[in-house]
Amino acid sequence: MDRRTFLARNAAVAVVPVALTTFSASAGARSPVRNPIDFKSNLPAPGDFPARWICGSESLMDNTDPPVQVHWYNDHTAILRQNKAYSYEAPFAPLYFGNERVLLLDEGFTTLRNDWDLRAVVDTCIVDWASRNGRDPASLELLVAFSHLHADHYAAVNQFADRPNTRYMGLTHEEMIGFWGMTNFPEERVTLDLGGREILIWGSPGHVVSEFAYYDSYTQILYTGDMFYRGRCYISFWEPWFESMKRLIDFVDTHPVTHVMGCHVEISKDGEDYPYGLTWQPNEAPVQMTVKQLRETYEFAKTITEPGIYFTGTVFLCNQTRSMTTIDVNPYRYS
Repeated sequence: MDRRTFLARNAAVAVVPVALTTFSASAGARSPVRNPIDFKSNLPAPGDFPARWICGSESLMDNTDPPVQVHWYNDHTAILRQNKAYSYEAPFAPLYFGNERVLLLDEGFTTLRNDWDLRAVVDTCIVDWASRNGRDPASLELLVAFSHLHADHYAAVNQFADRPNTRYMGLTHEEMIGFWGMTNFPEERVTLDLGGREILIWGSPGHVVSEFAYYDSYTQILYTGDMFYRGRCYISFWEPWFESMKRLIDFVDTHPVTHVMGCHVEISKDGEDYPYGLTWQPNEAPVQMTVKQLRETYEFAKTITEPGIYFTGTVFLCNQTRSMTTIDVNPYRYS
C-alpha cells in the first residue's frame, strides 16, 4: 500500500472519535455482553512483570528467540516486547482487554508481515483471551494506537489495515487527537471505555509534539511512552516536556498508580547507559518504574537550566540533544 492510500484509509477511520464513553452509541447498537467481566471492583487488579525480558543476544545470527515476547501481566492484560535482535529499539506494547474491545498501544519497529507478523501475534492473544473467557474473538473490536509519532511505535499499523472490526490511528497530529476525540490538546483528559474497563488519555508532548499518556484504571498502570522511560529521554522541547511532567505529577497526586511504564529500556540495573543501537542488553533494568522515581525526576528537572545530558539515578534526561547519542563525542557532559 502506498503512503497516499494508507493516509486516506486512516483518515476515513479517524473521523469517528473513539475516546468518549458514549462511543458504543456512535459505533452502532451492540448486544449486551453475557457474563461481563468486572473491571471496577477489587482494584488494582494484581499482575506481575517477568524477571527478565527477551533482550537480544551477542550473536544476532544465532538468536533463536521469537520476534516478540508476549507476557500476560494478568488474565486481561498482555505486554508485548519486540526482540532486540529484530530492532535495537525493542519497544514495549501493552494490550488491554475489555468486554467489548481491545486496545493495542505501540506496534513496534516492523512493517511487513513476512518480516515478522505482529498482527498474527495480536490475533493469537485475542483468540487466547476469548477462549478463556467464553467469547467470540470476532466480536471484539481492536483499536490500534500508539503513544507518539515515531516509526518504532507506528510502523506496523499497516499490518492491520485490512483487519475486520479494527480501527487504527492516523499519522498526523490532527488524526491522532481526533482519534481520541480531543478538542483541547494537551490539557484535556478523555476516557476510553473498552467495555467496563476505562483508559484515561491526555496529551504529553515534549519528546515530540504529538504524544499521549495512558492510564489503565484496572491495573492502575500509567504508561508514559518515550517522554519518561528507563533510558535516554530525548527531550526535543523542554518547556512542553516539563509541563507534561507536571501533569503526570498532578495525576499521581489524585489517582492511585501501581507502576509507571515507559516504552523502552536502555539502561542496566546498575545505571549503565547502553550505547545507542545496541542489540544485546544482558543486565537491563526493569521496564516498570515507581511513582517515587517519577517524583524524583520531576524535582531533578526543576534544577536544569540549560541543554545537556543529565542522569537522575533512574533515567537520562537528554535536554535538547536529540541529534547526539551516548557514543558520539559531544560538548555535553553527564551531570
